[in-house]
Amino acid sequence: MKLIHKLIIPVFTLLLVGLGGCKDYFDLNENPNLIGNPPLPSLLTTTTQKTALNSQRVANFTSYFVQYLASPGAGGSTDTYQNTDYTATWDAVYYGMADLYDLKKKAQEQGASEYVGVANVMLSYHLNLIADAFGAAPYSDAFTGTTLTPKYDSEETLYNTALTLLNEGIAELAKTDSKAKILDAASSDLIHKGSVAAWIKTAYALKARMLNKVSKQSTYKPADVLDAVSKSYTSNADDAQMSTFLLRNPWAAVARNNAALVLDGWLSDQFVNHLNGTTYGLVDPRIEKITDKTVNNDYKGTRNGQGNVGGNNTVKDESYISLNSPLTGDASPLLIVTNAEMRFVEAEAAFRSGNRERAYTAYLAGIRANMDKYGVAAAARDAYLANPAVAVGSAALTLDLIFKEKYVATYLNPEAWNDARRYNYQYKGFRLPLNAALPTFIRRAAYPNGETTKNGANVPAEVPLSTPLWWDK
Repeated sequence: MKLIHKLIIPVFTLLLVGLGGCKDYFDLNENPNLIGNPPLPSLLTTTTQKTALNSQRVANFTSYFVQYLASPGAGGSTDTYQNTDYTATWDAVYYGMADLYDLKKKAQEQGASEYVGVANVMLSYHLNLIADAFGAAPYSDAFTGTTLTPKYDSEETLYNTALTLLNEGIAELAKTDSKAKILDAASSDLIHKGSVAAWIKTAYALKARMLNKVSKQSTYKPADVLDAVSKSYTSNADDAQMSTFLLRNPWAAVARNNAALVLDGWLSDQFVNHLNGTTYGLVDPRIEKITDKTVNNDYKGTRNGQGNVGGNNTVKDESYISLNSPLTGDASPLLIVTNAEMRFVEAEAAFRSGNRERAYTAYLAGIRANMDKYGVAAAARDAYLANPAVAVGSAALTLDLIFKEKYVATYLNPEAWNDARRYNYQYKGFRLPLNAALPTFIRRAAYPNGETTKNGANVPAEVPLSTPLWWDK
């Protein structure tokens, strides 16, 4: 099988390196099956795969908050904003950071600036995954090897640290005297195949995303966002994605489990109605590239908090994650950041700076790029782009239209929750889940039980999950 063939060497590496990060926050016992001093290419394989998998793990709960997904059972805890334990996801992200810390440290010792730069970019991304979901978290004290109960850095400190890591990563990647070239280990880089130029573009894409995230703050500078965008992606070929798995894409595993009555991965009626013409009176051709028609030959979502009205079944009377989608099939890539997203970041920043012409051009380019990513037929794509509800002209462009289209382009990406919060959940037709545990939309996740058990003295005091993060105020 193609996927198994591609993964023979990387899987061996992953099994050997595993969770063999530095002895600090995790303080793992000695394991004779782990390599004590893994080479840089082995760590590169481990960390590039974990970066994509950890992105998916976070998206596996945030996608309910933005109502891409809905629980098939009534009153699902994530669906309805209950305090839910995400210990496994928290730990996976920190294990990823531990391996990245090791990669960076070993690369620094060897004068391998390219590896240092790549490690910094992925560290920044992991740090954002944690901070954007939970708020304050351990970082500065977490990987020193001196404590098992690290202090928490503030939300804003983590943001600044992640931005610094990106800037330092860009500087390291720009050096020309690296003692070890990632291109020499191209097969070990599961995201960009050893291309330094691609990693620099991704660093700038993540920087543009971060700078745009603070749109509610007085420090927001559209010009800085646009500068970062201009140094990032120019085509879908630049996308940061990973498609090497032990068996299959984890979203495909959700779809297969669903078919085996381990129910999960049902699409929310909010998202389905966004696409099927119910909300906007315009059918988006991407819907057939995202999900399959039901047994009733239509597209029908599940109300968040309500569950399947026909009972716990998979008779396909409602829409699910599809194995036929370019994003959720067995061999589909996990998308970290894309050209389509960058076009919408550009559109928003240009709009906020008063450059409506640039904003409109970028808005249309974002739709086109996303449809091309999905493999939408050119005729259907062009008809949608020409529809008067989409082709409104630069003078009639609004932030609502930009966010409407970006919502589709970031399907199953954790960044979508950042957008929803910045936009105050103002998507047309967006409703609270039935029997929601909060009186308003969720703004953060609860600290996991594993963390409160191991490091409770440092975990911040519990606040309502409707409490905004610092950049969301």
